[in-house]
Amino acid sequence: MSAAAAAVTSSAKLAVNPHKISSLSSRSPLPSAISIRSKRDTPPKRLILVTCTATGDGAKPTVLVAEKLGEAGVQLLEKFANVDCSYNLTPEELNTKISLCDALIVRSATNVGRDVFESSRGRLKVVGRAGVGIDNVDLSAATEFGCLVVNAPTANTIAAAEHGIALMAAMVRNVSQADASVKSGEWKRNKYVGVSLVGKTLAVMGFGKVGSEVARRAKGLGMRVIAHDPYAPADRAHAIGVDLVSFDEALSTADFISLHMPLTPATSKMLNDETFAKMKKGVRIVNVARGGVIDEDALVRALDGGIVAQAALDVFTKEPPAKDSKLVQHERVTVTPHLGASTMEAQEGVAIEIAEAVVGALNGELASTAVNAPMVSAEVLAELKPYVVLAEQLGRLAVQLVAGGSGVKNVKVTYASARATDDLDTRLLRAMITKGIIEPISDVYVNLVNADYTAKQRGMRISEERGVLDGSPESPLETITVQLGNVESKFASALSESGEVKVEGRVKDGVPHLTKVGSFEVDVSLEGSIILCRQVDQPGMIGTVGRILGESNVNVSFMSVGRIAPRKQAVMAIGVDDMPSKETLKKIGEIPAVEEFVFLKL
Repeated sequence: MSAAAAAVTSSAKLAVNPHKISSLSSRSPLPSAISIRSKRDTPPKRLILVTCTATGDGAKPTVLVAEKLGEAGVQLLEKFANVDCSYNLTPEELNTKISLCDALIVRSATNVGRDVFESSRGRLKVVGRAGVGIDNVDLSAATEFGCLVVNAPTANTIAAAEHGIALMAAMVRNVSQADASVKSGEWKRNKYVGVSLVGKTLAVMGFGKVGSEVARRAKGLGMRVIAHDPYAPADRAHAIGVDLVSFDEALSTADFISLHMPLTPATSKMLNDETFAKMKKGVRIVNVARGGVIDEDALVRALDGGIVAQAALDVFTKEPPAKDSKLVQHERVTVTPHLGASTMEAQEGVAIEIAEAVVGALNGELASTAVNAPMVSAEVLAELKPYVVLAEQLGRLAVQLVAGGSGVKNVKVTYASARATDDLDTRLLRAMITKGIIEPISDVYVNLVNADYTAKQRGMRISEERGVLDGSPESPLETITVQLGNVESKFASALSESGEVKVEGRVKDGVPHLTKVGSFEVDVSLEGSIILCRQVDQPGMIGTVGRILGESNVNVSFMSVGRIAPRKQAVMAIGVDDMPSKETLKKIGEIPAVEEFVFLKL
């Protein structure tokens, strides 16, 4: 089993509601493929990640912008949605408005907690954070309610890095204090003697996008740069001349410490009395990340005790800080009002980036900036897209083959690929198989965000295995096989030799195809709907079924026949563009050579 194998377990069974499945079957057990297909003009079914809630036919989705957003971003949103720019909302006002909104865009000042998702009553599908940090959004609640959270991680990177460097330079040369002194009529050159940056050691705490850009600029100023980040690859740090060190080594050797980590339970008040005691006397602190990573009272004590010589802060635990804050008023502290991303270029870039992410998500596109879903690069998303569609369709087919009253508890997924195990991330595929299995038999909306959570809540255990193939790894996958264990099937031919409902598929020319049902090989494009018939292999069967469908004005898009041997048993797979009537399906079932059949709606 692959390292990525999922395990979502519980004791309850997922009950199949036969009234929710568009299928009609007749019954009686079953393998090479003869295909007859007509070309279709309809493109492959697109992947739907998040679907906006429309208030009526053709109605636009509604996007609530709760904090100031650049005009370029607002204009982009207005081309797609009804945009409500309402700033400085109270929590009560936000909770009232949110039930009428499909998407919400915030910066750092608005708290998007569980109460917001509960108040949305399922309508809110996307939360966009215009910036990098998402500590003001309850990700677990968002995931539980199936709401995608996206951020804008790149547009303000340079602005934040430049502000960090600006604060550091202003701090060591006492720029703000000297400016205030001159403006008050003083001229005290000797009082504001600073220190040089050249040759000093800077510890970058958090070597992500902003941290690495700060490191590049500090190197240009002649500083020695070290970094601590347990998740940063050493080769990326070495490429710009930075050594990765332990947390304690960074604290004990740095002349300057620049903070660039997110605020999490692990990083909250990470700089405190204990950690300040480990630092070199006279260390200088710069923070353009999150205020909560510093215990502000402890920093005041470290400043007064001489451990910390100076501090430059752009962020605070509570914003704005109290007017009488000892930290803000400290003579050796330089402060700015959260200006890290406040350049004209960054504001416009963030607005456009988050608007594009929100519009894309509401359009059902995969979001590479999603923070509560599997993080997959844009290149991988593009490569996997047809396989993601295949995965969902196989899940839908498999569950519709389960007899009503059975429970889907055990799901086994096998990926056949020539690629190395660590070169194929299956989380996205697993999520869409889960979506395909659960949605047809429940009233739960499943997406990439809440797939694992929803499966676990319903007692469905998913195991994943890899089948390693020889050959070229140009394609990420050869086949995906989905098996449902410990269930009864309404189409006995769909059962494997070991008794599981089994379907297998592959992607051909960018289009998902069904290639195996049970032990029978077929070749069916997974578009529209499918009729599966088990029959005695004899002349005229294709014509007989085709005539019945034609007389009912049901267009056939393709046919495929998989059989054991000539004149033995066979499975015919018929793709249809239209929903056959019950009378039409009944006529197919009454053909003497047809032993069982099932209609499956995709």
